[in-house]
Amino acid sequence: MSAEPRINDRIRVPEVRLVGPSGEQVGIVPLAKALELAQEYDLDLVEVAANARPPVCKLMDYGKFKYESAMKAREARKNQAHTVIKEMKLRPKIDPHDYDTKKGHVVRFLKQGDKVKITIMFRGREQSRPELGFRLLQRLASDVEELGFIESNPKQDGRNMIMVLGPHKKKTEAMAEAREAQAARKAERQGVASEETSEAPVETEAAEAPVVEAEAVEAPAETPEA
Repeated sequence: MSAEPRINDRIRVPEVRLVGPSGEQVGIVPLAKALELAQEYDLDLVEVAANARPPVCKLMDYGKFKYESAMKAREARKNQAHTVIKEMKLRPKIDPHDYDTKKGHVVRFLKQGDKVKITIMFRGREQSRPELGFRLLQRLASDVEELGFIESNPKQDGRNMIMVLGPHKKKTEAMAEAREAQAARKAERQGVASEETSEAPVETEAAEAPVVEAEAVEAPAETPEA
């Protein structure tokens, strides 16, 4: 069945409880009268409460109403926050440079409001040294404690050890901060471009230098020697 309400001639009841364009209560009127009023206002008669007795109908611009409803739904989906669980894998004897790189990713995920699943992968003889993985997880949690907290304590899962970090900020807060930062960067770029434009030198036509013609100077005639 269609989820759209019945409008105008599709309404099949003898009378309706009519609501005016501004939300005012008109009262119970025959369907023919309601359709006549809709035509006078150049609006649609829309059934907004089909299960009421009699059904409630409102005078409105149905095309505009559908458009605004679609825009609101789109904006709601855009701002809807979905918490995502990211995963970061480490080795017990990780190189310091690799550790800093991995930690940077964890920091970025937590700033975005996402949870992070940290997995320590043991290979070969490393499986007999679970304390190495535990210490590494504790170190990472301590390094990012300003952004996240231990939501799930380290636990052994076969050859792996797993810990889950949760962000202090909610996803919606992180999204709002990201939008504000993006707007600030955009405004800064526009300001720099405007400043460069205002400081650009104005090109002027170079004045033509007057051409000075040098007068020819006649050399004195040589006199013959006596």
